[in-house]
Amino acid sequence: MTTYKAPLTDIRFALYDVLGADALFAKLGYTEASRELVDAVLDEAARFTETVLAPLNSVGDEIGCSLDKATGEVTTPPGFKQAYQQFQEGGWTGLTAAPEFGGQGLPHTIGVPLNEMINAANLAWGNFPLLSHGAVEALKQHGEDWQREAFLKPIVDGRWTGTMCLTEPHCGTDLGLLKTRAEPNADGSYSITGTKIFITAGEHDLTDNIVHLVLAKLPDAPPGAKGISLFVTPKFKVARDGSVGERNAVRCGSIEHKMGIKGSVTCVMNFDGAEGYLVGQPHKGLQGMFTMMNTARLGVGLQGVGLSERAYQNAVRYSLDRLQTRSLSGPKFPEKPADPIIVHPDVRRMLLTVKSLVEGSRLLALHAGTLIDVAHHAEDPAEREAADVLVSFLTPISKGCQTEWGIENTYNALQCFGGHGYIHEHGMEQLARDARITTLYEGTTGIQSLDLMGRKTAASKAAGLRIFLGQIEAFAKANEGDAALAEFIVPLRQKASEWEALTRGILQRAAGDAEEIGAASTDYLFYSGYVALAYWWARSVAAANASSHPESFKLSKLETARFYFARVLPRTLAHAAAIESGAAPLMAMDAERFSA
Repeated sequence: MTTYKAPLTDIRFALYDVLGADALFAKLGYTEASRELVDAVLDEAARFTETVLAPLNSVGDEIGCSLDKATGEVTTPPGFKQAYQQFQEGGWTGLTAAPEFGGQGLPHTIGVPLNEMINAANLAWGNFPLLSHGAVEALKQHGEDWQREAFLKPIVDGRWTGTMCLTEPHCGTDLGLLKTRAEPNADGSYSITGTKIFITAGEHDLTDNIVHLVLAKLPDAPPGAKGISLFVTPKFKVARDGSVGERNAVRCGSIEHKMGIKGSVTCVMNFDGAEGYLVGQPHKGLQGMFTMMNTARLGVGLQGVGLSERAYQNAVRYSLDRLQTRSLSGPKFPEKPADPIIVHPDVRRMLLTVKSLVEGSRLLALHAGTLIDVAHHAEDPAEREAADVLVSFLTPISKGCQTEWGIENTYNALQCFGGHGYIHEHGMEQLARDARITTLYEGTTGIQSLDLMGRKTAASKAAGLRIFLGQIEAFAKANEGDAALAEFIVPLRQKASEWEALTRGILQRAAGDAEEIGAASTDYLFYSGYVALAYWWARSVAAANASSHPESFKLSKLETARFYFARVLPRTLAHAAAIESGAAPLMAMDAERFSA
């Protein structure tokens, strides 16, 4: 079994020393979010995730969820319901929600380390409350007053949870093909009929009600994605005054048997004339969907970070203890029959790769959290707009790269165990299996790359990129006289310049051939992610040097940054070469020749 200890020292370093979160919160008017309060929240989150959630991780994997086919009711693994009750009673469900809906009103940024800890401790359990935040945001931004009053308070309180019901058996990403229908009723409600698949937490025994946000088409809907509407459709009917009525005509038809996250229930949901209410304008459901999706994508990116952190902790522990042969340069522990495997360069390569990607990703995720807070609460409209543009640009990078790195990181950590990593009892194989889904749900890596290259770069004329490059240059300029940072600032500036040139080249080629966008997109996603982390590693060294942390901590940051720049950042060379090769090598072969 793997163990987990929340990395509070590094979380606090990222929050306070690198990002200056305490000063930012004060500037944005979060008067309650003092450093003392935030530290107390982090300490309690660590206690809950380490002692309550982490021990249930293997239980969920081994036992999973069960469906009573006669009733459509789902039973979660032993201990999950009790853990959720503690979670709700502790006020965690409303930590960052608005006070008018019963939330505590803390900065969104504070929810980021909480979710990282949950994902590291028990990813499958964390999926049950995960989508509630997206449901809250969608209803808050697009719902009617009565809908916000009736649905948001019990969701924020944790008595209810929310879902996203988008995908259908015949359509995945192409939602314009969906067949679920919504027929208007005389009382202003709608009858929702159709089947949705891959619905995370679509049915469970943790809460009194489950609020489904469902994409469907009205009778007069135009064809394609422009004809999609959004409906709130609860498990138990909810009247306009908030009173709860009889069971709605929606039930779980089956649950999926999956490669990983077995403690999380993934449902086929059948809507058979279920009562629902229109959210937002008719045929404008994609607006609400993207509100939910963007929130969920940042959350899934954090799943990659959390899994990577837990995998790293266990790989380090094993590598320090496991004795195997001698160091190539002579015994390092001559009193022992063999040296621990951490003396070997290749083991260090794997561990440092995971460490550099985890700690860099943590900053990328927390930065996105601060941008959301700025976008919602800054006094200057221009500052709010810039933050919103930048977080939109960073969202596909965060989701795509952090989850792909999660697969790489859990693989490397498992590899440190050798054959023991493949054995169930050590728990490393569960982390690797659980990580695999993160690159698939809430939009595959390919979808993230197209979103980044198409919507967030080409369509916006690289607005988000220009803001981020401006931040890199501002940091470089402010520290160009610091000899201790020169080894990072010079290559960082070079990569930023190359990033801009690559972007310009793609867009120029795409003007003559639309396939260039798709051909470059995945390599562009990874290129962007590696340069973004280079920036955060340079910032980390600067912050560590200026901090009061022990010299060993500062040296760890410096040495990890050097490893990242020397061993990981050069991956951008391959991605740049692939981008420059254009669409021709991908599109030249006729489809039938793939099977020749």
